[in-house]
Amino acid sequence: MTTITVLAIIDFEARPKAPLTRMMNERLEGFAADLQAFLDKELQDVKDMEDLVIYLSYNSNYTIRWMIVNDVPAAITSLVSNKCAKLGYIAWKGVDLYKFK
Repeated sequence: MTTITVLAIIDFEARPKAPLTRMMNERLEGFAADLQAFLDKELQDVKDMEDLVIYLSYNSNYTIRWMIVNDVPAAITSLVSNKCAKLGYIAWKGVDLYKFK
């Protein structure tokens, strides 16, 4: 069985008590849950992979970006890419995942 995990990567440098920051973080977590539910439904019969892990985050312009962080078949990458493009998410180009302090 395939395990699908979509994680919202939150910027902890932002002031956690600011109402906008809290709302944006909750919004990102909701988007992550929605994408995970969609992928669970679409990939329930896939047998050629064990795990799919996707990170969602905001870039500096508050656009949602995504990244698959493990090795998956090209067909799965294409499905995720197409769905994220339809949702208006952009591909996470750089590896600045650990820049958060």
